[in-house]
Amino acid sequence: MLRRKMLDKLISWKTKSQGREALLIEGARRVGKSTIVEEFGRTQYRSYILVDFARLPRDIRDVFDNQRDDLDTFFLMLSAYYRTKLVRRESLIIFDEVQQYPQAREMIKYLVADGRYDYVETGSLISIKKNVADIVIPSEERKLDMGPLDFEEFCWAMSEELLADAIRGAFESLTALPDALHKRAARLWREYLLVGGMPQAVVSYVEHRDFGDVDDIKRGILQLYSDDIGKFAGGDAARVRGIFAQVPGQLSKHEKRFMLSSIDVAARMREYDAAFFWLEDARLVNICRNATDPTVGLGLYADSRSFKCYLADTGLLVSQIFADRETTTDDVYRDILFGKLAINEGMFTENAVAQQLRANGRALYFFSRNNREDATRTMEIDFLIVRDYDNAALKPRISPIEVKSTKRYGVSSLDKFRNLYGSKRLGKEYVLHPRQLEVEGERVRLPLYMAHCL
Repeated sequence: MLRRKMLDKLISWKTKSQGREALLIEGARRVGKSTIVEEFGRTQYRSYILVDFARLPRDIRDVFDNQRDDLDTFFLMLSAYYRTKLVRRESLIIFDEVQQYPQAREMIKYLVADGRYDYVETGSLISIKKNVADIVIPSEERKLDMGPLDFEEFCWAMSEELLADAIRGAFESLTALPDALHKRAARLWREYLLVGGMPQAVVSYVEHRDFGDVDDIKRGILQLYSDDIGKFAGGDAARVRGIFAQVPGQLSKHEKRFMLSSIDVAARMREYDAAFFWLEDARLVNICRNATDPTVGLGLYADSRSFKCYLADTGLLVSQIFADRETTTDDVYRDILFGKLAINEGMFTENAVAQQLRANGRALYFFSRNNREDATRTMEIDFLIVRDYDNAALKPRISPIEVKSTKRYGVSSLDKFRNLYGSKRLGKEYVLHPRQLEVEGERVRLPLYMAHCL
């Protein structure tokens, strides 16, 4: 069983909510939602029932259809069918893949008001039109996102808990790790780039250390996603597939903003809005929007026409890059791991940093400005985040982040950004690079394996 941070969030929710709300866990398919909620039910309750709406038996569908107004009978029949005794305030009922039966989601209002048990829902594509049509979204429902494993969870899976603790401690104290630990952490980070964070792929790598086997698993997940697009994207399926196929090509460019002209020279954003919404709602991509005015309320100044599109899992991105061949062997992966194969690592690295920031619950923003008349005002910052600033009584400030995949690099955009916006808006600035941790005034150079700490 993989150790996941989501379990701690579930336990915290149970303690705080005391049955006053249900919890909805959203995420892409195969990120481990069902596994973690079952673990939660098994370890934190006297009993639990999991209702899988993806494979809902007719008898249980009849219970939901016919007994929803008689909760005593509803619970009695549910308990009998699943051969599980429900204990007041000590049992959990899980609605798995609830998007397949939206009426069950609508029942949450009445089930929470009844107060007998706790409720956790899991699902993907929760917000698309067909899954919210004709139902009242319950206000008693709190949402949490669940994604692939972040780098810290990957370390746990690789039995490197102590190293993970050392990494976080070094970040908090801004002290470089001893060289031997730095090299070990850097090697793990490179393995993480190739394996990614999909649980099935991670388990396979932990057990067999064979990148070829991992690649087969990732290709199977990509095929599953392709099938889902065909089933659920409706009239936007062709556009969704076009966007998804273009993500690696867009990220391989120096200018990583997504250009619709790569799909169709006549494409217009209004024609593709629904397709991007579908991909983002399915949690298959992470959209990073251009914040045109870097202030603490980044979302207020997001330009919806200017954005970058990352794959939600970097391991899947690697497999997608090699989609032109039927399989990618362990030898090819190991050549990448040891730097023997010329490949654009910048796209993997930036995608992985985006993945870490999203895992921390951060919306993604970048900053880009082009001024043909004044080069000092032309700059691009990979990511902007808001962090408490220790030199301003812990008030929130904008922290710019630059991501570097090589040991030699420039930081002219950071210099311009600091000169333009100064200390009143900005806190610490971060450079994520393959080298050791260094502090230069307000600029902190962090090894890439510390990205999850931001």
